Amino acid sequence: MTYTGAAGAAARPGGRGALDGRTVLITGAARGLGRACALRFAREGASLVLLDIGGNDEGVPYPLGSAAQLAATAGRCEEQGAAVLPVRADVRDSTAVADAVEQALDRFGAVDVLVNNAGIAAPSGKAVHEITDAEWELMLDTDLSGAWRMMRAVLPGMVARRHGSIVNISSTAGLVGYRHFAGYVAAKHGLIGLTKAAALDYAPHRIRVNALCPGSVHDDPTVDGRMLSEIARSLHVPVKDHEEIFLRSQPMNALIDPADVAGAALWLAGDDSPQVTGSVLTVDGGFTAH
Repeated sequence: MTYTGAAGAAARPGGRGALDGRTVLITGAARGLGRACALRFAREGASLVLLDIGGNDEGVPYPLGSAAQLAATAGRCEEQGAAVLPVRADVRDSTAVADAVEQALDRFGAVDVLVNNAGIAAPSGKAVHEITDAEWELMLDTDLSGAWRMMRAVLPGMVARRHGSIVNISSTAGLVGYRHFAGYVAAKHGLIGLTKAAALDYAPHRIRVNALCPGSVHDDPTVDGRMLSEIARSLHVPVKDHEEIFLRSQPMNALIDPADVAGAALWLAGDDSPQVTGSVLTVDGGFTAH
């Protein structure tokens, strides 16, 4: 059977996918880019471990991925024939992260691919001297240290098998600065540094680590996307006009579709990029080419 949908191309002919026999763990999988990656990877034959906090945090000024959204992602992937393990866990909690990976190993025997997608865009909208300790620590603990915790948990198994691919979802904010987003920019720059260092650490073990930097991603309702709207709110940009305003800085005159990011993540995760490690791949319509 061939599956098609908004989040990516059809699976390969004959039911053979690029990730047949692989287990992929995706964080922040309840909605947005995490859901887009999950749906694309499901079509390519992967078994999926879908991790999300499944609830809110009082320090984040907008709703996070919910348990219902995580279940919806899991259900849509199962409809495409994927074996799915949904797990509620906070990437800031080392014990919860270790337990989630243990559940993945118990169910599937291995984690072949890790997509570090979990992240927050706010609290933001302040100059550096206005950021509180709590706001700074929350941003870095989620967007940078959360990815490190996940990597620390899956890497021993990858080393033992001498095989694995890690895709860290950074941002154009990992390459350039954005006014009033110092915490987010610092975390995403740090994630690229972590990617490069880890790529060198694990290259002898045939484990690849790469960073993916999306630009302004359209809030696609089919994946419950809302990140660009929240960035607009932090910048005090009218939400009803935010896409038109963000378009002005896009050389290709289009926002990024979540499917474009999922396709790039698939390429980095699979066998078509065997010598790609320590790299930073932008999906930004030329924004950082300025």
